[in-house]
Amino acid sequence: MVSAFAAMAGNPDRQGEAGASELLLNPWARSAGIHSMSTASVSGVEAMRINVAGLGRINSGEFMLANTRLYEGSTLGMNTLGFATKVGESSAFGVTLTAMDFGDIQITTEEQPEGTGGTYSPSFFQIGLGYAYTYENKISVGMLVRGITESLPSSSAFGIAIDAGVQYVSGAKDNFKLGISLRNTGSSMEFGGEGLSFQTTAPDDNGNPYTLTVESRSEDFELPSMLNIGLSYDFYIGEENFVRAIGNFTSNAFSTDQMGVGAEFYFKDLVILRGGYKYDLDVAEGQKNLYSGVAAGVSLMIPTKKDSDRKFVIDYAYRTTNPFDGTHNLTLGLAF
Repeated sequence: MVSAFAAMAGNPDRQGEAGASELLLNPWARSAGIHSMSTASVSGVEAMRINVAGLGRINSGEFMLANTRLYEGSTLGMNTLGFATKVGESSAFGVTLTAMDFGDIQITTEEQPEGTGGTYSPSFFQIGLGYAYTYENKISVGMLVRGITESLPSSSAFGIAIDAGVQYVSGAKDNFKLGISLRNTGSSMEFGGEGLSFQTTAPDDNGNPYTLTVESRSEDFELPSMLNIGLSYDFYIGEENFVRAIGNFTSNAFSTDQMGVGAEFYFKDLVILRGGYKYDLDVAEGQKNLYSGVAAGVSLMIPTKKDSDRKFVIDYAYRTTNPFDGTHNLTLGLAF
């Protein structure tokens, strides 16, 4: 872990060098409401975006749908679905699908810089397969493999990202939790396709022009790797209610490191109120990460019938952004 931490230490000088930045976006409202700082306590479907080790900490299964309105004032959005299920007593398996929505973008050319009248929309898609194993309800380990595609009408790129994580739980009521996750390690990506070529003319030995197809070179780019270390502790108020205090440190390979704190109030496993604050370390004014500052959210868990473990779940979160007017997350799901 020491060597991994050294390799992942924040490096603001490399900011902007990584690609596939959509891997840094969190579609799930429950964890987004505390700025994705639930490394130690996340469970179920959402764990496949934060710390895959938490995938196995579900009763039986979960199915979730999420819609994200990114950077209010822009046309960007993200739609995600996820499914997780127990496999035997100690194992769990999950799958998640994510698609970006860019809206319609006007086509421009060198000859028509104001637009041709046509539009296009990039296609960014991810599919992740995760597995987690829990040892005697104390230690969970997990791994996830994610395929990433980025496509334009005439060029595309593909890559593989790997996530790994561990969670440790202790205390009389499993109050104390520790989590570590390493995300977005894997292959580099490079665009290719007809969109990188163009036709031109050149003279032959006799001075007569002939047509050439010239292909532009594309540079490969790395994935935005990060290391998360998180702690949480549950302070019980009676038998059913408790407050969860959360702390998290994020070491980004291609930007500044971040640290944050948050809290969640659980009321009878029916309502959860949450909030968090994340700040950048060693950053000059005006150079903050997009997601820093305040985040807040609420969850409603509605039993399908009295004393049933099957519940409808509604999660909402809002995160401040710099710039733009914040991001809204909405998640609907069924826990069973």
